Amino acid sequence: MSVEALLQRLEWTVLRRLDGLLQGDHKTLFRGSGLELADLREYQAHDDVRHIDWNVTARMQSPYVREHQEDREISAWFLLDLSGSMDFGSAGRSKREVMVDFVAVMAKLLMQRGNRIGALILTPTAPSGFQHIPARMGRRHLLHVMHTVQTAPRAAAPHLTDLNHWLASANGLLKRRASVFVISDFMGPTDWAAEMGALGRRHDTVAVRLFDPVEMSLPNAGLMMLKDSETSEQLLLDTADPQFRKRYASLVAEREQDVQTTFAQSGVDGLELSTEEDLAQALIRFSELRKRRMWRA
Repeated sequence: MSVEALLQRLEWTVLRRLDGLLQGDHKTLFRGSGLELADLREYQAHDDVRHIDWNVTARMQSPYVREHQEDREISAWFLLDLSGSMDFGSAGRSKREVMVDFVAVMAKLLMQRGNRIGALILTPTAPSGFQHIPARMGRRHLLHVMHTVQTAPRAAAPHLTDLNHWLASANGLLKRRASVFVISDFMGPTDWAAEMGALGRRHDTVAVRLFDPVEMSLPNAGLMMLKDSETSEQLLLDTADPQFRKRYASLVAEREQDVQTTFAQSGVDGLELSTEEDLAQALIRFSELRKRRMWRA
């Protein structure tokens, strides 16, 4: 499907539903510098002292600053992981395809509010390992971003995903405060909490974790030949063996604990998105989560 046809389909099947489900109000999805209060948080070294809320500071005995809904143009950046594992999908829909849909919908919502969008793409096939698309506006620019993600070559050679270096590069590139969406399956070493946290302190950052249900629970499908999409290692597995499936489940649980601990240490908002999940419902769920956090602050 062409990116133009894909965008038109998403406009009819997802964006129209979001307008109805959110009742036209997308402000809980995005925060920035404006006039309407969105949140209160503890003061960080880089914060403008003019944003300190002195009443809350006096009550809490610690400096707190105000965050506001964005009412002027900002840039929104999509950090997109196109490493080999993103091409996996067990039911005809890969994580990369879900990523394209998510970027298209979120970018449309942002551009409707007058914001520019840009991308920093992690791809093993690029000479530097990264591809930078400057932030611009317009439907043609969005189609270019979607086409780049959709058609980026699959990595044939073995490679390892270095999320920590990727996030550090983003921290060096993004100078002005922005909305940032880090979209990845977060496979590989969980050593990126500090860089993700630094990104979250400077920008309104959301980590979108894509996954496929088979990655979480191995089916009973007899002998299976599996290939690691990043290291090219091949293994013949007997998925009919209950002891093997039990060990697999134990390893998955251990990794899930590591990932969730790393997310908690980074302190950014997160959205878990399955290859089988309805995108509109996922965004509604995320909007409600941010709304509850806003009222608790």
